[in-house]
Amino acid sequence: MAIPSFLCAMTSLTHLDLSSGFMGKIPSQIGNLSNLVYLGLGGRYDLLAENVEWVSSMWKLEYLHLSYANLSKAFHWLHTLQSLPSLTHLYLSGCLLPHYNEPSLLNFSSLQTLHLSVTSYSPAISFVPKWIFKLKKLVSLQLLDNGIQGPIPGGIRNLTLLQNLDLYENSFSSSIPDCLYGLHRLKSLDLSSSNLHGTISDALGNLTSLVELDLSGNQLEGNIPTSLGNLTSLVELDLSGNQLEGNIPTSLGNLTSLVELDLSGNQLEGNIPTSLGNLTSLVELHLSYSQLEGNIPTSLGNLCNLRVIDLSYLKLNQQVNELLEILAPCISHGLTTLAVQSSRLSGNLTDHIGAFKNIDTLLFSNNSIGGALPRSFGKLSSLRYLDLSMNKFSGNPFESLRSLSKLLSLHIDGNLFHGVVKEDDLANLTSLTEFVASGNNFTLKVGPNWIPNFQLTYLEVTSWQLGPSFPLWIQSQNQLHYVGLSNTGIFDSIPTQMWEALSQVLYLNLSRNHIHGEIGTTLKNPISVPTIDLSSNHLFGKLPYLSSDVSQLDLSSNSFSESMNDFLCNDQDEPMQLEFLNLASNNLSGEIPDCWMNWTSLVDVNLQSNHFVGNLPQSMGSLDLQSLQIRNNTLSGIFPTSLKKNNQLISLDLGENNLSGTIPTWVGENLLNVKILRLRSNNFAGHIPNEICQMSHLQVLDLARNNLSGNIPSCFSNLSAMTLMNQSTDPRIYSVAPWSPDYSSGVSIVSVLLWLKGRGDEYRNFLGLVTSIDLSSNKLLGEIPREITYLNGLNFLNLSHNQLIGHIPQDIGNMRSLQSIDFSRNQLSGEIPPSIANLSFLSMLDLSYNQLKGNIPTGTQLQTFYASSFIGNNLCGPPLPINCSSNGKTHSYEGSDGHGVNWFFVSMTIGFIVGFWIVIAPLLICRSWRYAYFHFLDHVWFKLQSFRSGSITV
Repeated sequence: MAIPSFLCAMTSLTHLDLSSGFMGKIPSQIGNLSNLVYLGLGGRYDLLAENVEWVSSMWKLEYLHLSYANLSKAFHWLHTLQSLPSLTHLYLSGCLLPHYNEPSLLNFSSLQTLHLSVTSYSPAISFVPKWIFKLKKLVSLQLLDNGIQGPIPGGIRNLTLLQNLDLYENSFSSSIPDCLYGLHRLKSLDLSSSNLHGTISDALGNLTSLVELDLSGNQLEGNIPTSLGNLTSLVELDLSGNQLEGNIPTSLGNLTSLVELDLSGNQLEGNIPTSLGNLTSLVELHLSYSQLEGNIPTSLGNLCNLRVIDLSYLKLNQQVNELLEILAPCISHGLTTLAVQSSRLSGNLTDHIGAFKNIDTLLFSNNSIGGALPRSFGKLSSLRYLDLSMNKFSGNPFESLRSLSKLLSLHIDGNLFHGVVKEDDLANLTSLTEFVASGNNFTLKVGPNWIPNFQLTYLEVTSWQLGPSFPLWIQSQNQLHYVGLSNTGIFDSIPTQMWEALSQVLYLNLSRNHIHGEIGTTLKNPISVPTIDLSSNHLFGKLPYLSSDVSQLDLSSNSFSESMNDFLCNDQDEPMQLEFLNLASNNLSGEIPDCWMNWTSLVDVNLQSNHFVGNLPQSMGSLDLQSLQIRNNTLSGIFPTSLKKNNQLISLDLGENNLSGTIPTWVGENLLNVKILRLRSNNFAGHIPNEICQMSHLQVLDLARNNLSGNIPSCFSNLSAMTLMNQSTDPRIYSVAPWSPDYSSGVSIVSVLLWLKGRGDEYRNFLGLVTSIDLSSNKLLGEIPREITYLNGLNFLNLSHNQLIGHIPQDIGNMRSLQSIDFSRNQLSGEIPPSIANLSFLSMLDLSYNQLKGNIPTGTQLQTFYASSFIGNNLCGPPLPINCSSNGKTHSYEGSDGHGVNWFFVSMTIGFIVGFWIVIAPLLICRSWRYAYFHFLDHVWFKLQSFRSGSITV
């Protein structure tokens, strides 16, 4: 509602607060309230002041609150406000302010508090207004989140009475100026998240009045100054999220008034100093995400007021019970949160854990803690959040956990737990909302009519044994948003009532079961679960219809058949939001429909291993795809021109199809973000276009098993992602959606079938670290270009089964990352370059069946390969069984498929044949000789038998 006009008639008012309750214009008649000492009008962006002239009559006004008001038309606001002689507190945070001319003289003679945080100017400014530094009586200044750039202005040194300074979340891009260290009256200093860099000066120790200091979320480096120990009045100290290094100074033990200490997210090293045990007022201690190591000092047991302790992501190398014994004597009585995740804890839990009776949150995930849970766990009656995931716990934990009636969140996934879980084990967990227990070996045995006493929002029980029937008790969980039932032994179809019960679910994973049937027979309405995974089951029939809410769909590795036409071209009232579509490894057939213009949110499409024919439809060009996998189908025609505008592609796999024609030049000109280009096993002909060399992000180039001809482009040296200086450090390659619903990661990990080291494997979790060029089984001519040796980050190189000539490049030893080389079945000549012995990571080498000659270079690697790696050449030396002669002559060593003749095997074969017929031919021709020969054999056999019998008798 608008500000009522009758208020303007109450001229005796001294305090008026209308904050957050009104909208519209501020009436100018409010200036009649000349006795006001306090006026609060802020809190709403839709409260408009066309001017502030009305305030000039409020001579007694001390407190003016206009925060979040729209003052964009009040062009003389500064000149008007400075004329108020009694004004001490001015709050303009979040206001929309107009451009103004800074006055040469200021009359803010009494102003002590100025808040200009999150303030917008028209036009925008990115600096601290100079008039602020003339406010000599200022005690509190807030300029947080104003987008201020450049260094912190030196004019701040004039504000010698400042006690509170808040410059949080700006973009200073500077170090902490020395002038700040001269403001000796400061009690609160907040410079967090302001893009500060450089070191923290020892002069910080001069600010002995500081009670709160926050320098978190910057890029500060160097050591924590020991002078911080002088700030004995500090109550809160936050240096987290920087690049500080070195040891924690022992002088911090002097800060006995500290209530909160946060040093997390730095590069601190060494041991935790025992002096921290002096901080007896400490309530929160955060040391996580650093390089601290060793043991927790026993002095921490003195911290009787500690409520929160976070020691996650350290290098403790400590037994878990040693830690609990240290903490138990005192702080166990008041400790509410103990987080020691990923800190190398080991050993078994014992009954010491039962002493932490007031614990609310216990996080021990990702350590090496083992053994069964002690029964004393049941004494943690206040426990609400428990995370024991990714450890080595064993046994049945529900024998200890069944009494925790306040437990809200339980994470025990990734352990060695096992056993049968019954209704009684879960009966008392009435508060449970999150249940994550996958990766163990549990069997749930409950009655068919069991209804749990809890209402879950998050359920993840992958690898439990829930089947064979579909677990009907899930229908009672009407608050569920996340359901993970992958690999749970379900041999059933999905009941109609189950689809209805899961209508509110945002994530559903039923993959790797034995679910069968045709979805269309039980699903009355289109699938509406935003993220759904039904992969690796036995579903068949037509693809189901989707609602516009679905963002991720995985139906791969089933038996869906027929055409995609009804699925893809079904008219929808609303635009489809699907971002990730995986229909791989089904029996889908026919042409790929030309209806992709209705699916504009798609970023990842996988249709591989089906029976699609024809070419890609033109409408695919309307998508901003990042990953397209259509290998192992029966596509035909030329390289799909529909992909010409897909300049967001990261991975393109068209392998194992019947595509023909040439590889167009626009592939290298338009698809500049591609990291994976796989065209293997098609019928592409012509030259490899030089334009591919423009694809600087390319990590995997697989053009094998085509009919490509011509020379290998020498410009391959421009593929900078295959060099060490540009090598990816992320082990995975992702396609990322710009928007994703709750419980959706918004990313899909790209996987590709690669033939490396002579075999095909699916690469997924380490694909981002693979660099490979495979041009094998084509008709390539000419020499191996010397420039290819510039790719010193290349892991796998296969040029086999071509018609290459000339020498192996002499500098091949510079390609220090090579793990596999295959140059076999070419016409390479000359000697093997000695530098090849420098390739210390080489684990597969095949140079067979060329025209190479001379010694095989000696090195730590080459002599470990089989002789078959070198056969079919004129080579000598280990591992071949032919020694190199002292006169420099070489010998050939050929296999059964060699280009030369191995006379040893030839002479042995001829000798065998001649000898065989010398003995056998007379026997075939002369009957009397045959009789005499077999009579002789009978006589010998009789003698042997007689001798054997005589020996036994003796």
